[in-house]
Amino acid sequence: MGLLDEVMKMAGGAMLGGKEQGQGGLMESVLGMLNNPQTGGLAGLIETFKSKGLGDAVSSWISTGENQPVSGDQIQNVLGKGQIQQIAEKLGISNTEASGGLASLLPMVIDKLTPQGTLPEGGALQQGLGMLMQKLRGG
Repeated sequence: MGLLDEVMKMAGGAMLGGKEQGQGGLMESVLGMLNNPQTGGLAGLIETFKSKGLGDAVSSWISTGENQPVSGDQIQNVLGKGQIQQIAEKLGISNTEASGGLASLLPMVIDKLTPQGTLPEGGALQQGLGMLMQKLRGG
């Protein structure tokens, strides 16, 4: 199974109170964060986690070992209440559901995007994330 298939399978299996719209929407939000050149994409998100005191957790997601969990509160601290609220409103879910769902998805997605324990090269990552976004949108 390829990387894209694995990440798509995670999108379908992500738990968020059984809300189908929330599951796919959260995955789309995660992929949007990882593909956003204004925030530095995956590398920028990793740096944000490190600067907010979650360097050990995010490093565990990149490494080949077990992923350290994070809480919804920690995700809100890293991303900011405004971004969590924006995602929640877009998906019609609570802030708690949004931050909790992101706390479940981010470690898995980042882990799958870094199978060798290192960040992938920019072009390959951007291409893969673009393809995932198209699949999520039914394209």
